[in-house]
Amino acid sequence: MTTSLLLMSDTHLPKRAKALQEQVWRLVDEADAVIHAGDWVSEAFLDELEARARRLIGVAGNNDGPGLWERLGGEARVELDGVRIAVVHETGDAAGRERRCDERFGPASSDPCDVLVFGHSHIPWDSATPGGVRLLNPGSPTDRRRQPVGTVMTAIADDGQLRDARLVETPR
Repeated sequence: MTTSLLLMSDTHLPKRAKALQEQVWRLVDEADAVIHAGDWVSEAFLDELEARARRLIGVAGNNDGPGLWERLGGEARVELDGVRIAVVHETGDAAGRERRCDERFGPASSDPCDVLVFGHSHIPWDSATPGGVRLLNPGSPTDRRRQPVGTVMTAIADDGQLRDARLVETPR
């Protein structure tokens, strides 16, 4: 069995965009699980995504209010098809990210994971720590910042492996 994933972060709805693009809603409908790495801004959007996604894993971010923090918290962990996934909003500066994340989430940590999904920067990221933790930031579908276009990621969890991670552009 495999689990199709949609990774997103930093939607900032309805502040940076009025709504999520139809293209992204189609990806939500196709995914077995949606992972959101924070900065929702609106509990109404969380409600909407919870109602539409087959399964939703999410955390709150630095732009989220107390209601979102109460509902989501700052860290989530899940195992999907044998892939241990952790989700946080921030990992700090790009410099030294792999080392810091390895210390917190790598094989020598108290609760290791295979994949860490994070957000905050709105800048897509795909790397691995020295201990083998895959670090993925899907960017933002709605607030591209210094990127040419907004983005999300898709991937497949399959028998303990994450495969086919792909950055998907989400023009507005």
